[in-house]
Amino acid sequence: MRTAIRAVAAAALALLASAAIAQLPSGKPIRIIVPFAPGGTSDVLARLFAPRLQEGFGQPVIVENKPGASGNIGADFVAKSPPDGLTIALMDVGNFVISPSVLPNVPFDVVKDFAPVTIIMYSPHLLAVNPSLPVNSVADLVKYAKVNPGKLNYGSTGLGSAPHLAGVLFAQGQGLVWVDVPAKGGADSILHVMSGQADLLFNGMVATLPHVKSGKLKLLAVSSDQRVARLGDTPTVAEATGMRDFKTGTYQGVLAPAGTPAPVVGRLHAEFVRICALPEVKEKLEALGAEPMLNTPAEFADWIKSESAKWAGVVKRANLKLK
Repeated sequence: MRTAIRAVAAAALALLASAAIAQLPSGKPIRIIVPFAPGGTSDVLARLFAPRLQEGFGQPVIVENKPGASGNIGADFVAKSPPDGLTIALMDVGNFVISPSVLPNVPFDVVKDFAPVTIIMYSPHLLAVNPSLPVNSVADLVKYAKVNPGKLNYGSTGLGSAPHLAGVLFAQGQGLVWVDVPAKGGADSILHVMSGQADLLFNGMVATLPHVKSGKLKLLAVSSDQRVARLGDTPTVAEATGMRDFKTGTYQGVLAPAGTPAPVVGRLHAEFVRICALPEVKEKLEALGAEPMLNTPAEFADWIKSESAKWAGVVKRANLKLK
């Protein structure tokens, strides 16, 4: 991982050198659009990066939340913004690549309407429940759900979102029936579970872990393919259920509108890589349980194509379509 990050960093420095003359329109703020409500993983990261981007570009950087439609309202806003580098999206690109498969009227093309900048990090979902739910393991949860079909409420960050689909896949794989309770974002979904409006959720580790540590949520499993050291003996979903290919999570990435000049994309990419290498940012990401996953714009574009195809297959097999 460190070798890969160093390689991306070296590429970023080369891009920065070649993009040194790439200037964003001066006197105007750079807007980071977060297509979810405040408090979620994307929002936490955007506010971590904003002041450091401001230092790098020497012009104001502001964070704007535009939640709704599982992130599609904010994403569409960016897609239709001028391609000058002043409006970018920082979002869960796991949601982004799933949406076209489950929503029939997504107003943008994930491949054609965006200029990928970089993926910043991967963080697995945590499977957590309200502490009052009488379960202490994944096995307990499955047993309880089978005894009480249709009575459990499952909190998600919105219909068609990555956390929603994680819950759908888990329920189908275990033969469960529960009711989806969509929210405007990760923070709202967490509040739904903590308040008892929902019983359980899959949600990004960055936003969810603090509430596990405080005792307001009970952690049952992690959705990565390997255990996470900082979570102690918490099993993976694959271990706990035998669903060997079960891996979900939040992939936080940066996108600009299609048509953004390559030197501007290169400058944005180099700035995000630079910031990720800052000791205080690295420490913050590690503390949040995030795994850096920096890549080049071309690699990110390939990732979008492959992930879109993968999730389209999953959705088709699940016969899941939202209106």
